[in-house]
Amino acid sequence: MRQVLIAVAISLAVSILLTPTLIRMFTRQGFGQEIREDGPPSHHTKRGTPSMGGVAILAGIWAGYLGTHLVGLAVDGVGPSASGLLVLGLATALGGVGFLDDLIKIRRSRNLGLNKTAKTVGQISAALLFGILVLQFANPEGLTPGSDQLSYVREISTVTLPPVLFVLFVLVLVSAWSNAVNLTDGLDGLAAGSMAMVSAAYVLITFWQYRNACATSPGIGCYNVRDPLDLALIAAATAGACVGFLWWNAAPAKIFMGDTGSLALGGIIAGLSVTSRTEVLAVVLGALFVAEVTSVVIQIIAFRSTGRRVFRMAPFHHHFELAGWAETTVIIRFWLLTAIACGLGVSLFYGEWLSAIGD
Repeated sequence: MRQVLIAVAISLAVSILLTPTLIRMFTRQGFGQEIREDGPPSHHTKRGTPSMGGVAILAGIWAGYLGTHLVGLAVDGVGPSASGLLVLGLATALGGVGFLDDLIKIRRSRNLGLNKTAKTVGQISAALLFGILVLQFANPEGLTPGSDQLSYVREISTVTLPPVLFVLFVLVLVSAWSNAVNLTDGLDGLAAGSMAMVSAAYVLITFWQYRNACATSPGIGCYNVRDPLDLALIAAATAGACVGFLWWNAAPAKIFMGDTGSLALGGIIAGLSVTSRTEVLAVVLGALFVAEVTSVVIQIIAFRSTGRRVFRMAPFHHHFELAGWAETTVIIRFWLLTAIACGLGVSLFYGEWLSAIGD
């Protein structure tokens, strides 16, 4: 637990101290956010707010993770794990795609950055590389960072995917989560606050897996996860970095995370879900992100098939704004929904463990 607290402290400090530096630097450079012309009228005042704040989030996560391991090396000689580096590598690669997208938006003074093809190719490349590598690097017990068996709270032995299908499954997961967080990042602090809660839930889950790992505590209900403590450090560092960034991103935001942050955070969820064997449970924990991307899919299908819109505007947080809700009201209520979803997800996780040891 001491290592988890160190990861939170370092990432929080780096994020909260680096973000105002980025605000000043991006403001001098004119790196301001462009706003959709068809968006809620209240958002037009946000035009010119510095973007690409996701750089501070990624820096905080890496600092928290590596800083904790520097302390750990001095104590027990244990360094970063394959699982941890793969998850952070995925997040960083997606953050790089987002950074290019943000930079093009800023340079060309428009709300569209990379074209759909280039952005999709970048996401697919990162996902494919992660999907292939996550089945490598077996430890002495034979565990790899990922498993070719579909997982809810632990592996479902009756559902084993061939390697090609597993990689395609990872591709879908990475694309879905990165786009879902990206779509949620439309209101001040909504994505950062929600992601902090999801990450905190993953701290509890992965730390519990570490305390009940089959490698160190074999028995009924143990977990076959390769590096659960390292995953807890990543989740803790992510939570700390998001909270530090939220200090400056809360309404009225002084900086936006941009695609740099949202795509990277989506990669964190996808990576943690695969390496902790909780791909299905992640849907519950990240229910808000799932709802946001689902609202867009519903809107597109409804409009193309009937010519009518289900929501005033998608993603559906804008629907409530156009219905008269204040932006802060939408944000706080959506945070509450995220807290409920995270509480439910952790309860389902713990309930499954109780059921396993009861059997």
